[in-house]
Amino acid sequence: MSRKNILQGLMAGTTSPAPAAAERPRATKGAIGAVSRSIADLKARAVIEVDPFLIDAGGLQDRLESDAAEDAELARSIATYGQQVPVLVRPHPTDENRFQIVYGRRRVLALRDLGQPVKALVRDLDDREAVLAQGQENTARRDLSFIEKVNFARQMADAGYDRKAICDALSVDKTLISRMVSVSERVPVALIEAIGAAPGIGRDRWLALADLMEKTGEDPDTLIGTMSLTAERQGSDQRFEALYAYLSGQRRREPPAPLRSEPIKGHDGRPLGDVSRGAASVVLRLRRSHAKGFEEWLLQNLPDLHRSWESDRNGK
Repeated sequence: MSRKNILQGLMAGTTSPAPAAAERPRATKGAIGAVSRSIADLKARAVIEVDPFLIDAGGLQDRLESDAAEDAELARSIATYGQQVPVLVRPHPTDENRFQIVYGRRRVLALRDLGQPVKALVRDLDDREAVLAQGQENTARRDLSFIEKVNFARQMADAGYDRKAICDALSVDKTLISRMVSVSERVPVALIEAIGAAPGIGRDRWLALADLMEKTGEDPDTLIGTMSLTAERQGSDQRFEALYAYLSGQRRREPPAPLRSEPIKGHDGRPLGDVSRGAASVVLRLRRSHAKGFEEWLLQNLPDLHRSWESDRNGK
């Protein structure tokens, strides 16, 4: 199964029956109610087996790119040692026979490939609780890059979550969230996706890139095309560095030095025009009123003059 689009990969379904979801505890009082609630809590903590094709996409996109080698290694590990860590799912909000993933997408995909059931915890979570659980699990793993966390925070903000919820989901303080938002506002999503996860690039470098984007005012689409950021032969760290170097050069670039102008005179000393010499070019200007047709003769005979110069230079 292709892993280029993790979310799309989780959208396929089957008609196999789903395991029964944990029942809600009845609203009873006293000792019987306490026992009922305890039993319900135990059920909620139990790990059940779920057909992987009954688990649909859910939550926010946490990864900017997938790594085929890492996915294959995960599948090999599960095939050898079994699924050691359960995934978290919730009952599907619109289909009582299906589930929605909260976290553990790569494990679900690996188990689909292996034809094995998914060991899962089932929690009855609303959208906010599901996003918080997804963000906290990502933070606990510590394998999302800074820009992937920025992208996660951006999606939460776009979905209407407040700063406190974003802080709780990513386990960071308001100062860092402000910096993340600053990056997401100044570096367009298309450019972030073109660069990729960039695991070796930290907060300070992304903030510096955001500053450069703001100062240079470069068009993101032009940058993507010019810098070939989507080239598969480059890693995401290298794509970031290429873009950073390019924008840094734009910022440091100074206007070219003015050309030095000198008068041109004919054999009798009368002025014909002027010549301007620069580091990369020489510009010859002849005034028609002074040259009196010499300019046309020069253009017509320029190939012969150049040939003669070549012969003299080569000693022929």
